[in-house]
Amino acid sequence: MKATARSRRAKRSRPKLSVCALALGLLVFLPGSVLAKKSDRDQPMNYAAKSTEAFNAPNTVSTLKGSVKITQGTLVLTGDVAKIHLDADQQISRVVVTGNPAHIQQLDENNNLMQGDAATLDYDNINGIAVLTTNAVVRQQGRGEFHGDKLTYNTDTSLITGESNGTGTVTGTILPKPKPATAAPQSPPKPAEGH
Repeated sequence: MKATARSRRAKRSRPKLSVCALALGLLVFLPGSVLAKKSDRDQPMNYAAKSTEAFNAPNTVSTLKGSVKITQGTLVLTGDVAKIHLDADQQISRVVVTGNPAHIQQLDENNNLMQGDAATLDYDNINGIAVLTTNAVVRQQGRGEFHGDKLTYNTDTSLITGESNGTGTVTGTILPKPKPATAAPQSPPKPAEGH
């Protein structure tokens, strides 16, 4: 089954980050501004699943089950089960995906791919915030990779925060910026040997 629902992102002022020292394991803002495709916000959200219990009414939750795939522009969410939350204006406010793993991917304005996997993915469609919990990993093409029990990824700013439960740690790899390729020196052609 395939359906299309309206979505929007509310205009908002930049929220202040409150940092809980007890749970915060990582706070990384990678250099360079990498934003999700702005055009994705204006696209319809489509979905496909083995079964659905869908509502197009205010303040409802639609449930998708089995091989779930949700797309909105370059944004792709996949998993076993998804719950799509509509707000009072019948706009998609939130999508919660569970799976083995639940997966998110999206291109930024430079066509670099961001991918994330976890047991549960809670995507705030209005604010562009993806919260990945349990065995979470976020990969940014050409930029790095992060692992933790809980990772929060802001698709607007590329800010990643991470938390670890118990004795675990949050880990990350930040790749160096590639240097421009230099042309290999060319050696002069060898003279032809006479026969």
